[in-house]
Amino acid sequence: MTKLLHLDASPRGARSHTRSLTGDFVTRWVRQRSDVSVARRDLGCQPPPHLTEGWIAAAFTKPEERTPQMLADLALSDELVDELLGTDVLVVGVPMYNFGIPAMLKAYIDQIVRVGRTFSFDPELADPYAPLLPPGKRAFFIVSTGDSGYQPDGPLAGLNQVEPYLRTVFGFIGIEDLQFVYVGNDEFGGERLSESLAAARDRVAELTA
Repeated sequence: MTKLLHLDASPRGARSHTRSLTGDFVTRWVRQRSDVSVARRDLGCQPPPHLTEGWIAAAFTKPEERTPQMLADLALSDELVDELLGTDVLVVGVPMYNFGIPAMLKAYIDQIVRVGRTFSFDPELADPYAPLLPPGKRAFFIVSTGDSGYQPDGPLAGLNQVEPYLRTVFGFIGIEDLQFVYVGNDEFGGERLSESLAAARDRVAELTA
């Protein structure tokens, strides 16, 4: 069975373009395939907590030496990591906020990028870091922006801190097959937004076919 994890990072409800597009993506993906299970987390409305001193101390303590409090501090992180380890396909809605990702998604990433769980660290090696996620995972990111042209070949690509960061951090833990869909012109609305949404839906149809 293929396991798909659907994440939405927008706090907007019906007005969210990323929620609409990720929903379309998941529906199409499941419709065109058999034996798919879907798990969903609404990071926008139920964001994971930010890291604390207790979390950091627990994460960098050897598992066999962790106290009951440390285990409690890492309980959600362990749940999220286990979920990601068992996921084959990741679909994420990412509104661009001030050229970067929302804090809610950053909080999720901080919970899943864990030494000893999703990456290893050996200071004796020339390259001390290595990803621990099993190979073959795929990730699809639906990115919404206020203007247009933030995609890699666009005129505003230099301002885009979303795609470079996501490629770096997910590649670091072992997900290198990443695809991005952009929808722009939210701040302009009208025909420009409609055309961008239509193009994004066409791209979603291509990727899910």
